[in-house]
Formats: sequence, C-alpha cells, structure tokens
Amino acid sequence: MPASRWISSLQDMINWLSEEHAGLEEYNSFPLLPHILQLEEDALADKASEGDEKNQIPHLLPVLPLRGLVVYPHTAVPLTIGQSRSIKLVDEVMAGDERLIALVSSRNPDIDTPGPSDLFLVGTVAMVHRLFRAPDNTIRLVVQGLARCRFKEFVQEEPYLKAEIELLPETVEAGLELEALARNARDQFEHIAEMVPSIPRELVSSVTMLEDPLQTVYTIANFQRMDLEEAQTLLELDSTSSKLHKLVGILTHEAEVLEMGQKIQNEARSEIDKVQREYFLREQLKAIQRELGESDEQTAEVEEFRQKIEAAHMPEEAEKQARRELDRLSRLPTAAAEYGVIRTYLDWLVTLPWSAATPDNLDISHARQVLDQDHYGLKDVKERILEFLAVRKLRKERANELTQTSLDEAHRLREGVILCFVGPPGVGKTSLGRSIARAMGRKFVRMSLGGMRDEAEIRGHRRTYIGAMPGRILQAFRRVETRNPVFMLDEVDKLVFDFHGDPASALLEVLDPEQNVEFRDHYLEVPFDLSQAMFITTANLLEPIPEPLRDRMEIILLSGYTDNEKIAIANGYLVPRQLMENGLRPDEVNFTQAGLQKIIRSYTREAGVRNLEREIGSICRKVVTQIAEGSTETVELDADKAQELLGRPTFFSDEEIMLRTSIPGVATGLAWTPVGGDILFIEATRMPGSKDFQITGSIGNVMQESARAALSYVRAKAKSLGLNADFFEKSDIHLHVPTGAQPKDGPSAGVAMATALVSLISGRSVRADVGMTGEISLRGQVLPVGGIKEKVLAAHRSGLKTVILPARNQAELEDLPPEVLQALNFIPVDSIEEVIQAALEPEKSPEPDAEQEAKEPLPHE
Repeated sequence: MPASRWISSLQDMINWLSEEHAGLEEYNSFPLLPHILQLEEDALADKASEGDEKNQIPHLLPVLPLRGLVVYPHTAVPLTIGQSRSIKLVDEVMAGDERLIALVSSRNPDIDTPGPSDLFLVGTVAMVHRLFRAPDNTIRLVVQGLARCRFKEFVQEEPYLKAEIELLPETVEAGLELEALARNARDQFEHIAEMVPSIPRELVSSVTMLEDPLQTVYTIANFQRMDLEEAQTLLELDSTSSKLHKLVGILTHEAEVLEMGQKIQNEARSEIDKVQREYFLREQLKAIQRELGESDEQTAEVEEFRQKIEAAHMPEEAEKQARRELDRLSRLPTAAAEYGVIRTYLDWLVTLPWSAATPDNLDISHARQVLDQDHYGLKDVKERILEFLAVRKLRKERANELTQTSLDEAHRLREGVILCFVGPPGVGKTSLGRSIARAMGRKFVRMSLGGMRDEAEIRGHRRTYIGAMPGRILQAFRRVETRNPVFMLDEVDKLVFDFHGDPASALLEVLDPEQNVEFRDHYLEVPFDLSQAMFITTANLLEPIPEPLRDRMEIILLSGYTDNEKIAIANGYLVPRQLMENGLRPDEVNFTQAGLQKIIRSYTREAGVRNLEREIGSICRKVVTQIAEGSTETVELDADKAQELLGRPTFFSDEEIMLRTSIPGVATGLAWTPVGGDILFIEATRMPGSKDFQITGSIGNVMQESARAALSYVRAKAKSLGLNADFFEKSDIHLHVPTGAQPKDGPSAGVAMATALVSLISGRSVRADVGMTGEISLRGQVLPVGGIKEKVLAAHRSGLKTVILPARNQAELEDLPPEVLQALNFIPVDSIEEVIQAALEPEKSPEPDAEQEAKEPLPHE
C-alpha cells in the first residue's frame, strides 16, 4: 500500500473520530472504521519486509494505562488521552525515533490515576502511528499492537510510568482442530454481525478473509464486545488453540443473547403491528357502517348499557356515576386498556339488585308449619322469626297510619333484622337459616367467615388495582339477584385478626341497621342498601366476637338437645334421610326407641346430632351390605342389635360412673365446653408426706386457684366438717382431673373439688348419681356460674339423677325442657356444708378392727 494512501486513510479516520467522539473520557476506545483492517494488513506486511521487529523492541518502555480497554497485537486502535502525565508520555515518545509504548489495562476502571499495583501484569507493546491534538486539549492517536509483554518491574512512576518488560512469545499449533476453531470463530462473528446493523459489511468481509488463526483471534476480539476480565484473559493465554476456545465461547454466548433480544423485539413489534392493524380495520369498519347506516359493536354495547341503567332503577348517586362512566366508555377505543376496566365496572353496577326484591310470605301459620317441619324444638328461634313476620304484617296493614313523617330523619324506620345464633356444633344453626328463608318466601345466601383475614373480602378492592372486584357481600347480592335475601354469615367467631387486616371492623357497617342503608364498597364507591336483608350470623362461642360487633346483633343462644329431642329428630329427619341416601325401604330396617337410645348414650354423647346421623348412616350401610349378600331381609334395631352392628361402646355407662365414684375422694363435676356440656371427674388421693399439694390434669390458672381455695376451706373448717384437724400435717394431697390432654379452666369446679377433698379425708364416698357445679369462696359460699342449661343437659345425658347447683342459678332452670326437669332432682345450695350433706354417702359406723383406719382413711390406688 503506498505511503500517501496510508497517511490519507489515517488522517480521514482521525478527523472522523475527532468529530464524532470529542466528548468521550480518556482511554475510551472508538468503533474502528471498516478500512482499518486493510490498514493493519499493509502495516504488518511493511514491518515484515523490514525484518524481525521484535528484536528491535527495547526492554525498558513507558507505560500508558488504559481504562476498560485491552489492546491486542496485530490490531490498530484509536485512543484519546487527557491527563497531564499521559500527554507528557506521548509527547516524549513522539519526539523519539521508535515511538513505542507499553499499553496495559487497569484492574479498576474507576481509578483516575492507577499505580503499578492497579495494573494487570500482561500488556501489549504498541507503536504510535498518528497523533492529533483536539481543541479541548486532549490528544487523539492511533496505536498498533506489536507483541505481548509482561511487566517485570516498574522503574519509574513520575512524571509517568516506566517499566522493564519481557516479550511473551505466541504458541501457534498446527492441525485441523485449530483451523476448525478459527473458521468457527469467523462464522460466529459473521452471524453476530447479521444481528447487529451497526457492524459494516466491509468489516465482516475482511474478517472472513483472514487465514492466520492468531490474527483471527485478535481481530475479532478487537471488535467484539466483552467484559474486561474476559478480554484480559484472552490476551494472557499463550496457546492459540486456548485463545480460540475462549473466543468461540464468548461469541456463542453473545449470539444467544442477541438472538433472544431479537426474538423479544420481533414479538413486541408484531404485537404493535397487530394493535395498529386492528385499530385501522376498526376505523374502516366504523366508516363503512356509518355509510350503511348501521351501528358498530361498541355503539351497540354502549346503547345496551344505557338501557340496563334505565331498567336497574338505581339511586340517584349510583345512576349519576353509571352514566358518567358510560360517557367515558363511549369515547374510548375498544383497544384501550381502560375500556375493559370501565366495562367491567358498569357490568357490576347494572347487575346488582338495586330494586329487585322478593315479596314476603307473611302467613304466620304457614311460617310456623315450615319451621316445625324442618326443625324439632328451638322454640326461642322460632318465636323470634314469627315475631318478625307479625311485625312486618302489621306494618304493612297499617302502612297508611305509620308514615315516615311521624319520625324525624335521625329515627327512620329500620327494615332488616340482624340475629346471631350461638350454640354448639350440630344443633342446626346453618340449616335453620335455610328454613327461615323458606318460611318467609325469601331467597337464601350463605357466606362463610371462617379464617377470613382481609377486610377486602368484605369491602372489596379499589379500582386502581389490577383484577379488582367488589367484596363478597355484594357478590352474594348479585348472585342471589334480590335485595332482601336471608343472608347467613357463618362462623363469625372464627374471623382472624392480625397484621393482614381486621374483617370484623369491616362487618360493623354491614351489621349496623343505622349504617348499612348506605354501604359503600371500595370497588363501586356508591351506596348500596343492605337494610332490606335479614342477616343471620352463627357462632360456637361469644367470647371471640369483638364487643362492638356483638353489640350490633341480637344474640339467640341454642343449647344442646335432650335424649328425647334427639330421638324425635332421628325419627323425623335423620333416619328417613339415611334410608333414602343408602337406598333402603322403610320396612327393611326399623329403628326402635331403645336402639336409638343406645346409640345416643353409648356412641355419641354430643350436644347436636351430627355424630348421631353418622352412626345411623353406619348402621344403614351395614344393613345394606347384609341385604346385598342375602343374609337378611329386614332388621329390627334394638339396643343389642345396635351394639352388634356398631361394636364396643365409645362412652362410659351409668355403671362406670358408679364404679369410679365408689372410692372416697372422687366427685362428679359438671362442665361447659364449646360443643355443649359434659361431666368430669375430680379425683383426690393422699399419701404420707409433708403438707405438699399438687394439681394435675392440664388445668388453667383459674381452676388451680379454685383447688387451692377448696383446700384452704377444708383445712379451716375441718373440725366443723367432722375431719381430723391435723389431716394435712403429715400428708401430701394430689388433686387430678382426668382426660389430661384436654385443657380445662374456670371456677365452676370449686364445689366438686371441695367435695372430693372432704370425701377423701372423711372416707365417705360421693353419691354416684350426683353431679355438681358452682364456684367456691374461702368463706364456704357457693357462687353462681354460667352454662347451667348445657351442664344440666350433660348430666341428663350421662344418666345422673341429682344436680347440685348454686341457689342464685335456680331461675335458669326454667329454660330446660319439661322432661329434663322431671327426670332430675335439683338441689340449690348457698354453702359448702349443704353440698357436703347432699353429696356424700351417710357416714358408716366403723368396724371394731378398723377404727384406726376410719380416723385416717387413705384412698385405694
């Protein structure tokens, strides 16, 4: 290549670089022009003709640090420098004849003035070919790499770096593998260039024409984007084969990244093209429809919404909001993202039952018949429903007399009713809601609150959220399509209160007759009238329900069923349903009263009837199996047959109660549980010791305090109770409540504990048919307790005959069924002395040979 062409090409390149990249920082590399490759080849040829240039490279060279750039041998690279020490270095080099410098990359590109420790140990010896001083006091120059070098020692740091170097020879292998690697690298680079439009085709052609493997490595690496560490590693490798392996890996990764980016870009472009195409087609369709006098799909949809808004008879505020959103919808293109949001909102508005209501069936006799037909007993609940219907009927008949003008605005007439059924599981709370709806002629909808922890479940999400929708309250009204359903909120006592939210607080507005006339869901943001609905909540316990929420509801307590009630329910409801579900005819199995009594007392022992129905279903399935095998045709289910089919009884019998209480120191207490009443045994034993008193049975603090109060009272009144005053001096007493895996707490076992202690010390057994409840004071008073009805029903289920209870709880016996009152003997007491007198067996005269044992009896272990 002629020298004039060399200088002219360099000058053109420098001028272009100075115009395009005048603002870049020091040591940044520039994109090389395509003809630089030819420049390199000519330069190498000229050097080769002059002799071995490596022998002319001195061992002491000035060092120019580079930032974020690696210069390879056999490549030409433009640089720009601006630091004073670097400018001084270049000036002195250009003043000499050799114009050789050592180029090395800095380990940390962020360091402005790197020292010897900040540089890599391997660099490149390069020749400065051309220099250009820019108006901004920076220097642009073109350097060409000659050979690799290693820095043995830095001999100078000021005014610029200078080091002693040694040249690193290149290892060029021979063979087909090296040729294949070089060709693979060139093909990969060509593939990358096809995906990067900024790479000129002349550059790709020059690379593909290279034959020298080492030249291929350095030329491609000079143009290929890669990390500084990878570029430096490529320079430091001695073997050409290793360099090619490394380069092919880098090129393969870069090609995969570019292909993925190109795929993403094509998908985005196709989606944009699709949207634009649909938009143009829709606009053309609108124009054609206007010419034909037809309405497009969007116009038809807007008109349909307008008609639905008219037919919905919304309140003024809701209708105004609906029309405003409809106007926005009509102005939006269907492809707009907000179009679907507004359309969904309008769909919710027009489908809610703003004015749709079912007429109430105010026939009191019909309602009574339906309630009695569906549920046995539950007198209080049925009376409350009949009262509600009677009030509605009377208000309707006297509508002309009772006008709103007779009341001020602050005391408007309230339409709905909010009840709360509280009782143990299986007593029919949920099914009672369906029965009430059927009796009133209303629709029924149920929503479970168990485990709910987010108030958005009640109030909904605001429309700003993606996928927002109304809360479950309005969803249920939309589903039932009427504004006055019987709305059951099941398991209100099992709401969750934590950092996620407090749904019980959101229910305050729903269940407040003064507020729910304008219930505002977060999604709709317009008032919806809930006051016409009859809300019924159910719960097993009252305590978990927050007080403000409990105050808004009318509490109706549902107690457990007696044995006679369970038998009636089984004959009227459970047995026919199980016969039908199991494919039996009524004449194929006959449940006698004795058989049902056996199932109730020996296999269920519950407040409700769920387990009773399961046991009846189990018997029916066993009968079906016998009929299918041909071993029987009909079954008469008495007590023996029930035990034969169901196996060993699950619960203890009356004989077991007598056996356990026959030993002095055991008393039968009555307890209240979340699933109804139950009986529990209080056991006391005594052993030689030193006045130690321990209490076991998984009992809580209140029950432990009751036990200590009972012991203190017995010790204080030992003489008046006929006990030895020093019974505790040389003894340890252990009080235990069996079924230790079941936590127990409360004060109502105090009288039973005191009775068990007196029985232990006196040696007199507690009567087997006596159950007792009541709190004890240190003065021996028996204080009132709760859950009397459930406890008495538990005593009746367990076969007890006498119940000792506080005198102040005697009025609560009026709530008990007549058959229970007739079957049990109730002893109201005010003091422990009365309990002891009624509960313990009469004192027996001691035998002559057992007089000493009678004085200090010990329980049988």
